[in-house]
Amino acid sequence: MSQYFSIHSENPQARLIQQAVQIIMRGGVAVYPTDSGYAIGCRIGDKNAMERICQIRDIDKEHNFTLMCRDLSELSTYARVDNTAFRLLKNNTPGRYTFILKGTKEVSRRLLNPKRKTIGIRVSDDPITMALLEAMGEPIMSTSLVLGQNEFAESDPYEIRERLERQVDVIIDGGHRGEEPTTVIDMADDEVKVSRVGAGDITPFAD
Repeated sequence: MSQYFSIHSENPQARLIQQAVQIIMRGGVAVYPTDSGYAIGCRIGDKNAMERICQIRDIDKEHNFTLMCRDLSELSTYARVDNTAFRLLKNNTPGRYTFILKGTKEVSRRLLNPKRKTIGIRVSDDPITMALLEAMGEPIMSTSLVLGQNEFAESDPYEIRERLERQVDVIIDGGHRGEEPTTVIDMADDEVKVSRVGAGDITPFAD
Protein backbone atom coordinates (compact mmCIF):
# COMPACT_ATOMS: atom_id res chain seq x y z
CA MET A 1 0.00 0.00 0.00
CA SER A 2 1.43 3.35 -1.03
CA GLN A 3 1.79 6.47 1.08
CA TYR A 4 -0.69 9.18 0.04
CA PHE A 5 0.23 12.81 0.71
CA SER A 6 -2.07 15.76 0.03
CA ILE A 7 0.32 18.61 -0.66
CA HIS A 8 -0.63 22.25 -1.21
CA SER A 9 -0.22 23.14 -4.89
CA GLU A 10 1.20 26.62 -4.24
CA ASN A 11 2.88 26.26 -0.83
CA PRO A 12 4.08 22.65 -0.51
CA GLN A 13 4.48 21.46 3.09
CA ALA A 14 8.20 20.88 3.63
CA ARG A 15 7.60 17.97 6.04
CA LEU A 16 5.54 16.02 3.50
CA ILE A 17 7.96 16.83 0.68
CA GLN A 18 10.81 15.46 2.77
CA GLN A 19 8.91 12.27 3.55
CA ALA A 20 8.19 11.74 -0.15
CA VAL A 21 11.84 12.35 -1.03
CA GLN A 22 12.99 9.80 1.54
CA ILE A 23 10.77 7.18 -0.11
CA ILE A 24 12.14 8.01 -3.58
CA MET A 25 15.75 7.99 -2.40
CA ARG A 26 15.24 4.53 -0.88
CA GLY A 27 14.20 3.16 -4.27
CA GLY A 28 10.53 4.04 -4.28
CA VAL A 29 8.33 4.77 -7.28
CA ALA A 30 6.42 8.05 -6.98
CA VAL A 31 3.43 9.62 -8.67
CA TYR A 32 3.65 13.39 -8.55
CA PRO A 33 1.97 16.41 -10.16
CA THR A 34 3.57 18.56 -12.83
CA ASP A 35 2.40 21.54 -14.87
CA SER A 36 1.10 19.11 -17.53
CA GLY A 37 -0.68 16.34 -15.66
CA TYR A 38 0.71 13.70 -13.32
CA ALA A 39 4.03 11.94 -13.84
CA ILE A 40 5.51 8.73 -12.47
CA GLY A 41 9.16 8.75 -11.50
CA CYS A 42 12.03 7.43 -9.44
CA ARG A 43 15.62 8.17 -8.54
CA ILE A 44 17.88 8.48 -11.56
CA GLY A 45 19.74 5.24 -12.27
CA ASP A 46 17.53 3.04 -10.08
CA LYS A 47 17.17 -0.03 -12.31
CA ASN A 48 14.56 -1.85 -10.20
CA ALA A 49 12.31 1.21 -9.88
CA MET A 50 12.68 1.92 -13.59
CA GLU A 51 11.56 -1.63 -14.44
CA ARG A 52 8.52 -1.21 -12.21
CA ILE A 53 7.60 2.00 -14.04
CA CYS A 54 7.89 0.21 -17.38
CA GLN A 55 5.50 -2.49 -16.13
CA ILE A 56 2.98 0.05 -14.80
CA ARG A 57 3.08 2.11 -17.98
CA ASP A 58 3.41 -0.96 -20.25
CA ILE A 59 6.32 0.61 -22.14
CA ASP A 60 9.49 -0.92 -23.54
CA LYS A 61 13.16 0.03 -23.50
CA GLU A 62 12.72 2.12 -26.66
CA HIS A 63 10.72 4.65 -24.66
CA ASN A 64 12.31 8.05 -24.12
CA PHE A 65 12.45 8.68 -20.39
CA THR A 66 12.62 12.25 -19.17
CA LEU A 67 14.85 13.78 -16.53
CA MET A 68 12.96 16.41 -14.58
CA CYS A 69 15.63 19.00 -13.73
CA ARG A 70 15.70 21.98 -11.40
CA ASP A 71 17.20 24.46 -13.83
CA LEU A 72 19.26 24.98 -16.96
CA SER A 73 22.60 24.34 -15.26
CA GLU A 74 21.45 20.94 -13.99
CA LEU A 75 20.02 20.15 -17.41
CA SER A 76 23.38 20.77 -19.09
CA THR A 77 25.02 18.17 -16.82
CA TYR A 78 22.94 15.43 -18.42
CA ALA A 79 22.43 16.66 -22.00
CA ARG A 80 24.70 18.03 -24.70
CA VAL A 81 23.65 21.58 -25.42
CA ASP A 82 25.17 23.66 -28.24
CA ASN A 83 24.85 27.44 -28.49
CA THR A 84 21.65 27.40 -30.54
CA ALA A 85 19.98 24.93 -28.20
CA PHE A 86 21.17 26.85 -25.15
CA ARG A 87 19.52 30.07 -26.32
CA LEU A 88 16.23 28.30 -26.99
CA LEU A 89 16.36 26.49 -23.66
CA LYS A 90 17.19 29.66 -21.76
CA ASN A 91 14.26 31.50 -23.30
CA ASN A 92 11.75 28.69 -22.84
CA THR A 93 12.53 27.13 -19.46
CA PRO A 94 10.83 26.59 -17.18
CA GLY A 95 7.91 25.66 -19.37
CA ARG A 96 5.60 22.95 -20.63
CA TYR A 97 8.16 21.42 -22.94
CA THR A 98 10.15 18.22 -23.12
CA PHE A 99 13.43 18.62 -24.99
CA ILE A 100 15.04 15.62 -26.70
CA LEU A 101 18.83 15.97 -26.57
CA LYS A 102 21.89 13.76 -26.82
CA GLY A 103 22.80 12.43 -23.40
CA THR A 104 26.16 13.03 -21.71
CA LYS A 105 28.30 10.44 -19.96
CA GLU A 106 26.49 11.35 -16.73
CA VAL A 107 23.42 9.49 -18.02
CA SER A 108 23.33 5.72 -17.61
CA ARG A 109 23.10 3.91 -20.95
CA ARG A 110 19.89 2.17 -19.92
CA LEU A 111 18.18 5.56 -19.55
CA LEU A 112 19.04 6.61 -23.09
CA ASN A 113 17.09 5.78 -26.21
CA PRO A 114 19.16 2.79 -27.39
CA LYS A 115 19.25 3.84 -31.05
CA ARG A 116 19.70 7.60 -30.82
CA LYS A 117 21.43 7.89 -27.40
CA THR A 118 18.99 10.62 -26.48
CA ILE A 119 17.26 11.65 -23.28
CA GLY A 120 14.20 13.79 -22.64
CA ILE A 121 14.81 16.81 -20.41
CA ARG A 122 12.24 18.97 -18.61
CA VAL A 123 12.33 22.03 -16.41
CA SER A 124 8.97 22.70 -14.76
CA ASP A 125 7.92 25.66 -12.67
CA ASP A 126 5.32 23.64 -10.75
CA PRO A 127 5.85 24.40 -7.02
CA ILE A 128 5.51 20.75 -5.91
CA THR A 129 7.86 19.51 -8.62
CA MET A 130 10.39 22.19 -7.75
CA ALA A 131 10.19 21.43 -4.03
CA LEU A 132 10.81 17.72 -4.67
CA LEU A 133 13.82 18.42 -6.88
CA GLU A 134 15.28 20.91 -4.44
CA ALA A 135 14.99 18.46 -1.56
CA MET A 136 16.48 15.61 -3.63
CA GLY A 137 19.36 17.62 -5.05
CA GLU A 138 19.19 15.64 -8.30
CA PRO A 139 16.75 15.05 -11.19
CA ILE A 140 13.78 12.72 -11.04
CA MET A 141 13.69 10.14 -13.82
CA SER A 142 10.14 10.40 -15.09
CA THR A 143 7.54 9.68 -17.68
CA SER A 144 4.01 11.00 -18.02
CA LEU A 145 1.45 8.91 -16.15
CA VAL A 146 -0.49 7.58 -19.13
CA LEU A 147 -2.33 4.38 -18.26
CA GLY A 148 -3.82 1.71 -20.48
CA GLN A 149 -4.94 2.92 -23.89
CA ASN A 150 -5.37 6.53 -22.79
CA GLU A 151 -3.82 9.30 -24.87
CA PHE A 152 -3.44 11.82 -22.06
CA ALA A 153 -1.75 11.93 -18.68
CA GLU A 154 -3.83 11.10 -15.62
CA SER A 155 -5.22 14.22 -13.99
CA ASP A 156 -7.35 13.07 -11.03
CA PRO A 157 -5.37 12.04 -7.92
CA TYR A 158 -8.29 10.05 -6.48
CA GLU A 159 -8.58 7.92 -9.60
CA ILE A 160 -4.81 7.45 -9.59
CA ARG A 161 -4.99 6.22 -6.00
CA GLU A 162 -7.70 3.70 -6.84
CA ARG A 163 -5.67 2.26 -9.69
CA LEU A 164 -2.11 2.42 -8.39
CA GLU A 165 -2.04 2.43 -4.60
CA ARG A 166 -0.76 -1.16 -4.54
CA GLN A 167 1.78 -0.64 -7.33
CA VAL A 168 3.67 2.51 -6.35
CA ASP A 169 5.27 3.66 -3.10
CA VAL A 170 4.03 7.23 -2.80
CA ILE A 171 1.28 9.25 -4.45
CA ILE A 172 1.39 13.03 -4.11
CA ASP A 173 -2.04 14.62 -4.41
CA GLY A 174 -1.52 18.13 -5.75
CA GLY A 175 -5.10 18.60 -6.87
CA HIS A 176 -6.72 18.04 -10.24
CA ARG A 177 -4.36 18.74 -13.14
CA GLY A 178 -4.68 19.38 -16.85
CA GLU A 179 -4.37 16.42 -19.20
CA GLU A 180 -2.56 18.04 -22.11
CA PRO A 181 0.97 16.66 -22.45
CA THR A 182 4.09 18.72 -22.95
CA THR A 183 5.17 19.93 -26.35
CA VAL A 184 8.16 17.82 -27.42
CA ILE A 185 11.05 19.62 -29.09
CA ASP A 186 13.71 17.39 -30.67
CA MET A 187 17.11 19.09 -30.83
CA ALA A 188 19.28 15.98 -30.88
CA ASP A 189 20.42 16.13 -34.52
CA ASP A 190 21.58 19.74 -34.92
CA GLU A 191 18.15 20.91 -35.95
CA VAL A 192 15.01 21.91 -34.13
CA LYS A 193 11.92 19.79 -34.76
CA VAL A 194 8.53 19.87 -33.06
CA SER A 195 7.84 16.17 -32.47
CA ARG A 196 4.57 16.63 -30.57
CA VAL A 197 2.34 19.65 -30.17
CA GLY A 198 1.09 19.94 -26.60
CA ALA A 199 0.73 22.48 -23.84
CA GLY A 200 3.82 24.53 -24.75
CA ASP A 201 3.58 27.23 -27.42
CA ILE A 202 5.42 26.08 -30.57
CA THR A 203 5.96 29.63 -31.90
CA PRO A 204 9.54 29.98 -30.55
CA PHE A 205 10.51 26.79 -32.40
CA ALA A 206 8.77 27.36 -35.70
CA ASP A 207 10.83 27.87 -38.85
